[in-house]
Amino acid sequence: MGQLKELDLSREVSKKSYRSAIKAWQFDLLSLQQSVLRGGGRMIINVEGMDAAGKGGAIRRMVERLDPRSFKVYRIGPPADWEQARHYLYRFWTRIPGPGELVIFDRPWYGRVLVERIEGFASDTEWRRAYREINEFERSLVDAGIVLRSLWFHIDADEQLKRFEARLANPFKAWKMSDEDWRNRKRWDDYIEAAEDMFEQTNKAHAPWTLIPANCKRYARLKALRTVVEAPVEEAHRREISTRPLSMPEF
Repeated sequence: MGQLKELDLSREVSKKSYRSAIKAWQFDLLSLQQSVLRGGGRMIINVEGMDAAGKGGAIRRMVERLDPRSFKVYRIGPPADWEQARHYLYRFWTRIPGPGELVIFDRPWYGRVLVERIEGFASDTEWRRAYREINEFERSLVDAGIVLRSLWFHIDADEQLKRFEARLANPFKAWKMSDEDWRNRKRWDDYIEAAEDMFEQTNKAHAPWTLIPANCKRYARLKALRTVVEAPVEEAHRREISTRPLSMPEF
């Protein structure tokens, strides 16, 4: 049985509990920023998941109370023409955090083994080779002292449809919907298969995946915040965090 099938999507948090908990975890993340990051630490948080799983809302809650000078959020879309002439990891190497920075990638480098695999933008050889490339890339980040965590926000197909319809009915959110969303929905099973392969191939002790049940947005946001806040503590137990500089390879 795949990991996603084992997720308890019924997990919920009441509005009352959420209001108090979200403030506490946001304060803890601010404290982390003021201590670990101000001391030269570096973090990368990768945010992935199914369409309409609440990724953007969770990111907004993560950074809501942070010092804006010390974090960056990159929303990664299709590569520009000039980027296509380079290795697909190039645009991530150029966005690696400096000392004291938190970087969040909204749709990170796993696109090679997800959408590019499914839509045929990468050949069979290319996306299979990408597992090794991704693992080596992440290993180099962690060896240079970067704390790395990847979050997968997961919802079921019924919840996704409900959110799609709600977006279309809201003039302030309808812009989020496109033909691509509906096309991706038709390939739901393909995305699940690709995601399960990705977890199996890339989930490592130094760069773990956290799978987040997201049918309840409140629960998902709190789980994401807690994962980010606790990551440096977990890393400190696993190894001594360093801040050695990275050298970007030539692609």
